[in-house]
Amino acid sequence: MKRRFGIDIDGTVTCPSSLIPYLNKDFNLNITLNDVKQYDLTHLVDISPEEFANWFSESEPIIYAESPLAEGAKEVLKKWEKAHELFFISARGSHLHEVTEEWFLKNALLFDHIELIGTHYKVETAKKYNVDIFFEDKHDNAVMIHEECNIPVILFDTPYNQDPIPSGVIRVKNWIEAYDWVESWLKEK
Repeated sequence: MKRRFGIDIDGTVTCPSSLIPYLNKDFNLNITLNDVKQYDLTHLVDISPEEFANWFSESEPIIYAESPLAEGAKEVLKKWEKAHELFFISARGSHLHEVTEEWFLKNALLFDHIELIGTHYKVETAKKYNVDIFFEDKHDNAVMIHEECNIPVILFDTPYNQDPIPSGVIRVKNWIEAYDWVESWLKEK
C-alpha cells in the first residue's frame, strides 16, 4: 500500500552542514557542524539578527542550488519514489520554488509534490496533505508534528537537535537507519 511521506529538505535531504562553508567564508569563521549546538545560527556571527537575516536572504538561492545531498538520501529516496508518494515540505519561501525544483532535477530526485511554506510551522501542511510519516532535522518541528498529527517522525541526528524526544519521534543517524526503521514500520502496518 502506498504511503505518503512528508519530507523536510534542508538538513534532512541536504547535508546538515550545507551552510557551514558559506558562514565560514562570509564571516571569516572556522566552524564545523559540531560547533552548531542550536538551530538558530545568529549567535555564531558578530552581526545583528536583522543583518544576518539579510545575509541569509541574499545567500539562500546560491546555498540551496549548491547544497550537497545528505549521505544515503538519494539511494533511499530512489527506493521509495515509486512505492510511495514523496511530498517535500520545507520552510523555504515560495520564491525559491524554481531553484528548489532545479536542485531536485539536477540530483535526479523524483517528487510527487514540493511545498515551500515560508515558515518552520509544518503541522498544518502535514495535515493538509495527510502524510503518514514525516522526516525532519529540526527538533521542535519533529516533536510538534508527531504530537499534533499523531504520526511517526524520523529525526535526523545533528548537534543542534539533542533535546529529549517522545517515543513517536525516532532519532536516526542517517538515511540507512531511516530506511530500516521505515521498512519495519511498513511491515507492521
